[in-house]
Amino acid sequence: MKIGILDYGAGNLKNVCRAIEHLEHSYCLVSDPESIEVVDKLIVPGVGAFKVAMEQIEKLGVVESLRSFAEKDKPVLGICLGMQLLFESSSEFGETKGLGLLEGNVELIPSEGENGLKHKVPHIGWNELVVGELQSPLVKDLRIEDAVYFVHSYRANNYKTENLVAHCDYDGLIIPAIVQKNRVFGCQFHPEKSGPIGLNILNSFLRM
Repeated sequence: MKIGILDYGAGNLKNVCRAIEHLEHSYCLVSDPESIEVVDKLIVPGVGAFKVAMEQIEKLGVVESLRSFAEKDKPVLGICLGMQLLFESSSEFGETKGLGLLEGNVELIPSEGENGLKHKVPHIGWNELVVGELQSPLVKDLRIEDAVYFVHSYRANNYKTENLVAHCDYDGLIIPAIVQKNRVFGCQFHPEKSGPIGLNILNSFLRM
């Protein structure tokens, strides 16, 4: 099983690579249509702005390759910004089209929760995952009160509820944490920075 990591200048690329090495899996960096074509699984990392990331991916000429990869039912995992790129669009720094592998868009986290409490944006820190009814290999080993590490200012919105695997409660505001459609997966948090729990989630994808 050949694992590819999309290299488009994402800030967390090295941390993701180190996590995969720690889990004793081999991988290769991919950055063109030819190298994407030959891998069996693909990880899309990401830290930073949606618009800039999409511009970099477009410069590499791999947008259609990524869409074709998912259409072939090959597993894809987006991490943090990488998860957001899987959606149709984002309003960050102006409306920008995403990869469109998941229905929905990406919007700024409101500064007030649904319970009326003010909260900080960006959302930074550890939050418990609330697992829904969707059966997913990523959460098969999760326990109640397992927490993971988030760093982000934008969240997925207008998504299909049947694609929501797990969320976190941020002062009454639902933050989609894990999404899945067929074999396209996304983690809004950083599994590579979330200790044993995050590594287990990442390993579940790698061993799928």
